[in-house]
Amino acid sequence: MTRQAPPDPRITERRNPRTANIDLASALEIVDLMNAEDRTVADAVASQRVEIARLVSLTEDAFQRDGRLFYVGAGTSGRLGILDASECPPTFGSDPDMVQGIIAGGFPAILRAQEGAEDSPAGGAAIMDEHNVGERDVVVGIAASGTTPFVHGAIERARERNARTAIIACTPVSDRLLSHVDVAVIAIVGPEVVTGSTRLKAGTATKMVLNMITTGAMIRIGKTYGNLMVDLKATNAKLRDRSERIVVEVCNISRDEARSLLEAAGKRVKTAIVMQKLGVEREAAEHALATAGGVIRRVVTDAPPPVQS
Repeated sequence: MTRQAPPDPRITERRNPRTANIDLASALEIVDLMNAEDRTVADAVASQRVEIARLVSLTEDAFQRDGRLFYVGAGTSGRLGILDASECPPTFGSDPDMVQGIIAGGFPAILRAQEGAEDSPAGGAAIMDEHNVGERDVVVGIAASGTTPFVHGAIERARERNARTAIIACTPVSDRLLSHVDVAVIAIVGPEVVTGSTRLKAGTATKMVLNMITTGAMIRIGKTYGNLMVDLKATNAKLRDRSERIVVEVCNISRDEARSLLEAAGKRVKTAIVMQKLGVEREAAEHALATAGGVIRRVVTDAPPPVQS
């Protein structure tokens, strides 16, 4: 008689019947199996669209009040939070402190697993104290299984410190955790291709959600003009090229003129556009943007140029 353990309440820890014989599959069959599973992820994320939008709004409000967004996680979840946070400054010209990623085990855990660090709720709470989390901040716990003690500890302490809180998970979470968050984003992607390997579908879903949170909030506070990335600073060759191309397109000027305009604007695209559109110098452009809360649409009445097909 075959004995079977009761199903794990965490969906992320259950076996996937569609990949039970994956160890007998060819390389192409493995690719096809994984691709078929990954196709379900977008629908799981879409099912949480209302909750994600609420989290975008909470984050927008925090940014408007000079607050911060913290991601807290362990393992893959922590690394994904750090990745999203680290990509905000070059993409949106944001201060590095504006979005911060925290991983159980600290910096060494980014490159190598730190066993046991995720099991400490006190460690998560201490990190919130260390960062002086407060009422203007948003703390988003990331835990695919919904059970990571480090994340629970951070969320509960953040709540005690009057921060807004949220959880991103890929399996239903406890009532206790739900009582400590303002928003719960639960994207049920089902069992993984390899049992318990949440760097797969759960990781993909998490990355999609994090993209929406920061991108949505940054757009809402004026970091884009249309869909153009205008609040960047040209600090390397790639960004210089992108900055010049944006200014050429928006202002309808030559590449050389765009380059000169960016130099006069302190290499800031948004400032360069306002200078050219209003016919003013850098100081006046910066003042106009500051008065408008940094939203270029409130300063420049022209619509962005149409997308060329």
